[in-house]
Amino acid sequence: MQDKTTEIFRDAPVPKAVISNVIPSIISMIMVLIYNLADTFFIGQTKNAYMVAAISVATPAFLLFMAVGMLFGIGGTSLISRSLGEGKTEKAKNASAFCFWTGLGIGIIAMIFIFIFAEPISRAIGASDDTVGYAAQYLRIVATAIPFLIPSNSFSNIIRAEGNANIAMMGMLIGNLINIVFDPIMILGFGWNVAGAAIATVLGNIFAAVFYIRHLLSKNAMLSIHPKYYQAGKGIAIGVLAIGVPASLNNILMSLSNIIVNNIMTHYGDMAVAGLGVAMKVNMIVVMLLIGLGTGIQPLLGYCFGAGNKKRYMAVLKFSLILAFCLSAVMTVICYCGAGPLVHAFLEDPDAFSYGMSFARIYIYSGPVMGLLFVFVNAIQSTGAALPALILSISRQGLIYLPVLFLFRSIFDSATMLAAAQPITDYMSTTLAIVLFIFTYRKYFPQAKTSRLDSLEE
Repeated sequence: MQDKTTEIFRDAPVPKAVISNVIPSIISMIMVLIYNLADTFFIGQTKNAYMVAAISVATPAFLLFMAVGMLFGIGGTSLISRSLGEGKTEKAKNASAFCFWTGLGIGIIAMIFIFIFAEPISRAIGASDDTVGYAAQYLRIVATAIPFLIPSNSFSNIIRAEGNANIAMMGMLIGNLINIVFDPIMILGFGWNVAGAAIATVLGNIFAAVFYIRHLLSKNAMLSIHPKYYQAGKGIAIGVLAIGVPASLNNILMSLSNIIVNNIMTHYGDMAVAGLGVAMKVNMIVVMLLIGLGTGIQPLLGYCFGAGNKKRYMAVLKFSLILAFCLSAVMTVICYCGAGPLVHAFLEDPDAFSYGMSFARIYIYSGPVMGLLFVFVNAIQSTGAALPALILSISRQGLIYLPVLFLFRSIFDSATMLAAAQPITDYMSTTLAIVLFIFTYRKYFPQAKTSRLDSLEE
């Protein structure tokens, strides 16, 4: 496994190294996208817009569960890839075991909490009298999957750090295919509606988690989840959390901002909420592909950073930026031109469709810069630079987005102008990401090529 990691991360030509890591990651994100769209699509086939609105309301809470997986996934990947670049295989195993067992423990606690308080949580995140029952039912069922959701989301990233991008992809494919296959059966075939969507989600996460556990217990894995490797000290917990917390905060703030905008949008009615939820799903077509590109290159960049290979690091970054811009441009055109059919696939109510169409085309204005943003985000995370990663994470959906959102709310009494807050935020965030990356690159790379990981954790 060490030879395979070295061959891909250190010795392969830059285009081959990038593409071999990016393609499985993008495929994984496509499956996540299809899985996210499937729930809304098949619920939409019930012709009940209130159910669509309930799923839209519940999605931010579901993203909060995924944020914990992101904490261990991104934080673990950053630490493990840098450790492997420095030749510290034992530390990489300590980090993977820490991520698994700590994430599992948090998942069990979260499952109990969400199951008990599903209805008040649904109210808090924007459910109305007409949608609260559906939203609470969805959350209560999905909560049972949290102990599987966190490991599956964590190790879909972490396994890429050992050079096994195809295994990481297969786990995502299995989990999401299970969800997609069972969605129409349970929602429409059995007539379980929202409950059917939630059960399909649970099954998908269980299968994905079991697949990753099976791999990690096999002889083919460089990393391990064996309890004997569990260790929080000696920089393990700090190394994971230093990057994982900012990455997780980004997801948490994304969920929080979605909850806030859903609550504000209720002023314009449940159809506006349903339209916004579908527009976000359409925008995810671009966002998820570009997230896949960004997360795909992070282990490669982290390995180059850990090895002190400045020249290869910049070559990977430049190639990735060109690739990201080209993909962004193509997907923006496709989603803008195809917004009508895409929204209509989820919504038939005229008012909901009108909102969804307007919101979808406004959201897609972010498209041209989104690829650059995610590449720079992952480039910063790959260095283990905690402060720049934290600043960027709390800015996009927090320090920048929320002030813009509330400013627009105070100036315009318009649902479409509220939606415009997101693309404006994304352009501002991309500018900030470029500035923070330049700062990070100049500050951290000139340090000694040896023991850089230890110096960052001190």
